[in-house]
Amino acid sequence: MKNICTLVFLTITIIACGNANQTDNQVTNISGQSDSYEAWNKEAEKEIRLNPKYGNAVKSTQQKAADEELIKRYINMAGTSRKGAELLLKKGFEYLYSGNLRNAMYRFNQAWLLDSTDANVYSGFASVYYSFKDYKKSIALLDQGLEIDPKASALLTDKATNYLTIFQTSKSLLDMKKGLSLLKESYAIDPLNQNTLYKLSTYYFDSNDCDLSLKYYRECMKLGGQPVVQRYKDAIKERCGS
Repeated sequence: MKNICTLVFLTITIIACGNANQTDNQVTNISGQSDSYEAWNKEAEKEIRLNPKYGNAVKSTQQKAADEELIKRYINMAGTSRKGAELLLKKGFEYLYSGNLRNAMYRFNQAWLLDSTDANVYSGFASVYYSFKDYKKSIALLDQGLEIDPKASALLTDKATNYLTIFQTSKSLLDMKKGLSLLKESYAIDPLNQNTLYKLSTYYFDSNDCDLSLKYYRECMKLGGQPVVQRYKDAIKERCGS
């Protein structure tokens, strides 16, 4: 194991979303929401749509009818409940990346309503709380998704991101090792996950291991390099060549 790394470039890659194509500006916007977390939680006591899975609330007859209408509309639109959930999940992440956490959570809940067995919905829930820097709750939600699908690569990468972010302040080798172990597990399941490849590359870059950093960087770029920001491209070229 290298000396404890600062993970400077890993912070560029995060919010804990397995399918993220985020930019520096988007991460900044989302992080800016953290000051309103207390207000969010207070409002969520009355507004069930701000809670994952609607807070498991007992819904009114009117709310149930609205849910049924939504389900029918998206099944008709997409063909199946799973595809409808995927459409709503995509919309949720679009809101998330723009910094609109409220509408993001609304869409993630609707995706869960369409298909509660879609583990990827929990990546959406977890990303909202990651944005608020509540990493403990983010990890707990990811674990719920992993109970549904233990081999969900995106969720494993998201969970790794949480631990590596926690390491930024804890400086605990345990957090760092958990993060790296989860990234490796995710990679073993899906070596084509660009988000995983990018984060592995940045991890090893910050550990001053150019060989492994370049390995995962090249694999990511070969697949399109969608999550890779320009300043990381410049940095890895300057330090390691490419």
